[in-house]
Amino acid sequence: MVHAFVMVKTGSGESEGVVEAVRGLSTVLEASIVAGDFDVVAEIEAGEVYDVLQTVSGDVGGLEGVLDTKTYVSMGD
Repeated sequence: MVHAFVMVKTGSGESEGVVEAVRGLSTVLEASIVAGDFDVVAEIEAGEVYDVLQTVSGDVGGLEGVLDTKTYVSMGD
């Protein structure tokens, strides 16, 4: 399994809708609104790196209100 953390920048006032939509994705274990350079952080678990890429670029990146993402793949357990 591949474990990753995705930082999501949203448009003004879009964080709540985005976090709810992200929580509904099958590969997402957890998602929270955070303070800082990004607005939402999501924890993802998928079978392959390609599945993480699909989740981030296709599913998360395609949500209304998402402006940018940054993905960090975990190197340990």
